[in-house]
Amino acid sequence: MSQFEDLRIVDNFYQTSSFFPMPTILIATLDDEGNTTLGAYSLCFPYYVAGKDYYAMILECRNSSNTAQNLLKRPKCSLNFLPDDKKYFKETVRLGFPGDTSKEKMAKCTFHFEDAHLIDEPRPKNVTEAFQVFECTWMSDLENAYQDQAGELEGYKPPYRNFNGITSKFGAHFILRIDKILMQPRYKASIIQGIKEKSFPKIPVDYGYRDNTHFWYSPSTKFRKEPVPAKKEIDLKTIRYAADRTDPTIEFTDDALMKLVKVPRIFLKAALDGCVKWAKENNITKITEKEMIMIQDKRNQEKR
Repeated sequence: MSQFEDLRIVDNFYQTSSFFPMPTILIATLDDEGNTTLGAYSLCFPYYVAGKDYYAMILECRNSSNTAQNLLKRPKCSLNFLPDDKKYFKETVRLGFPGDTSKEKMAKCTFHFEDAHLIDEPRPKNVTEAFQVFECTWMSDLENAYQDQAGELEGYKPPYRNFNGITSKFGAHFILRIDKILMQPRYKASIIQGIKEKSFPKIPVDYGYRDNTHFWYSPSTKFRKEPVPAKKEIDLKTIRYAADRTDPTIEFTDDALMKLVKVPRIFLKAALDGCVKWAKENNITKITEKEMIMIQDKRNQEKR
């Protein structure tokens, strides 16, 4: 007999029909008067993470929300990640409650603000209390979502888009290109210099489960670590086979390829393609151990 029982799937299934851990983010947009306004969201996740010209998040929200309506008019926003603090979360819950206008919500806002780092176009301010901020742009050209207009607060009529813009009568999806990632110095240093248990910011985990009286979340307590499995080295013959078929104009020596034996097999082609690209940019036709070290140093510098 199964350990599980069936549970009916209903609207907002992530909180009404399940326990689903989520982030808690304050999204800043610009209102019609050019002022920064905040909305609280949890359905905001990484979307484009590799292999594209840019990186992106996806936001799912009510299309009548102040945030959605502002994005339909002005594509700039910032995602503000707040640390675990009871007073911060209390204010976040207040800002996330629907019904009030932007002006009404922001009149009592307890957070502080600072100017965006990017100044290409008018952008909302960032929340000073955040431990990290993503300054973003809605990619309205995807699926021709720029054709969607603000103003339909009682529900939009079809046709609907599949993944970007107005996606249902009451729903919207926004693919947000990440233009810049900003971080408080201590957390930036921990990423560059090496993560330790005390390096992680304390982050609230939101379950969004409402029982008509409460909004539920879990505070950060203790971080645990588990070693990744030992890396299996790739046979040099396998790497040579792949290298000889990457680009006929670029030659790899064996000592250069030995630098790649610990690269996971699934990433080997991408690593070789990166080496070839670097070689062509530097007018090099033969990659030895010396050049491979230079390539690896460049990669480490880019991480920093």
